Amino acid sequence: MLRAAIAGLVLASFTLSASAETIRIAIGTQDTTINCAAGGLLIRELGLLDKYLPHDGAYKDAKYDVQWKNFTSGAPLTNEMVAGKLDFGAMADFPGAFNGVAFETAGKHSLFISVLSGSIKGSGNGIVVPSASGVQSLSELKGKTISVPFASTAHGMLLRAVAEQGWDPLKDVNIIAQPPEVAGSALQAGKIDAHADFVPFAELFPSRGFARKIYDGAQANAPTFHGALVDQAYAKKYPEIVVAYLRASIEANQLLAAEPEKYSELIAKVTGVDAEVNYLFHGPLGVQTRDLSWKPEYRQAVGTAIDTLKLLKKADRGLDLNTFIDDQYIRAAFKASNLDYTAQLANYAQTPLKSVDAATGKAISDFSHVAEIWVRGEDKVRRYASAEEAFTALAGLKSEGKNIRAVYAQASDSGIKLLAEQAWFASDAKGRLSAFLLKGQAQQFASAQGGKVLDFTDATTQAVATR
Repeated sequence: MLRAAIAGLVLASFTLSASAETIRIAIGTQDTTINCAAGGLLIRELGLLDKYLPHDGAYKDAKYDVQWKNFTSGAPLTNEMVAGKLDFGAMADFPGAFNGVAFETAGKHSLFISVLSGSIKGSGNGIVVPSASGVQSLSELKGKTISVPFASTAHGMLLRAVAEQGWDPLKDVNIIAQPPEVAGSALQAGKIDAHADFVPFAELFPSRGFARKIYDGAQANAPTFHGALVDQAYAKKYPEIVVAYLRASIEANQLLAAEPEKYSELIAKVTGVDAEVNYLFHGPLGVQTRDLSWKPEYRQAVGTAIDTLKLLKKADRGLDLNTFIDDQYIRAAFKASNLDYTAQLANYAQTPLKSVDAATGKAISDFSHVAEIWVRGEDKVRRYASAEEAFTALAGLKSEGKNIRAVYAQASDSGIKLLAEQAWFASDAKGRLSAFLLKGQAQQFASAQGGKVLDFTDATTQAVATR
């Protein structure tokens, strides 16, 4: 009955009149977890929710009390949802599964109602080491101390990565609980050997110069995402408000796609997370896709998270994914926004890049070697069809005295956007450069192609010398 009511957008779907009622809409956000922006920060900062809240039918005389509360992780957010202090919350697959279990334990139910941003390969979570460390890959961390925010999606990634090495997580590595705000200082002081974290810290710490990324979640090929949850009782009472919230998320997502630089700056202003890092996620061909549809891989991620919770003895019961994940509200929101949910469900493409090469003026059609430069004082990032074009342009910009905010390169194997200064490059027999996250990946490619491995400085020098 409820599904039919929402699908038809019938605004009088509950029997009790909302006339003269003050309806609370309490939303828990994770502002610094920047891929949740479309489910919280942007909706709040741009006042998008007000555009979609119902004011007719049963809501004709209703008043709204919209409350926002920010968290740095999902666990405390879940505590307040279970306590009835919040109606909505944004978090990743792993803490989201814990949210469902916590509600069940309390004799209640929550619903996972949409994805906000994710990667079917697993990008977004990562492991970093101190910048001075000689470690180049996860395999070198046996017997070492790795910190991670416990009960986070990065925790789940780390456990899976350790298992793939054939290691016992209780004996072969020393895994300790540490939030990112503590881990940053620990990395700089050399008190830990590595740190595993979720968006955006595996990119933010390297961008600030005191860490180096040595593992990306995509290497585990395990889907990951952040999404939105709601108290089931609230959703049943106010289904139209749930749809309104998701319509606001859809608009926030569209704004990010249209002007990633502008909104990366806004996110930076609110969170302190550098705009250059925000662009890694929200720019075209970004680390993750902004995808509000419930793809099978994201449903799988929730199932995997539930299994991991059982392994950690954090849950003694399972969750029925068919009821915990409820897509009726996001489907209704798509319909109300004149969008095709079925088409989006089948769309696995990254946020598209539609641009011309800043050096040649020609349309970019091959996205596997794209590189970009963000010049301070410029509203738009400059795009180039190849690292060679970008690095040659970079030398010219520097000679003109331009201040460079960031240089990006597209990883040739995974397709994720990298900070070029942190990347490794490999040339082929013709000297063409391909970018990689890890030195080992670059070495493998160079050996197969008869080329050589270069760091960012050497790659830039080679590009300029051959032009």
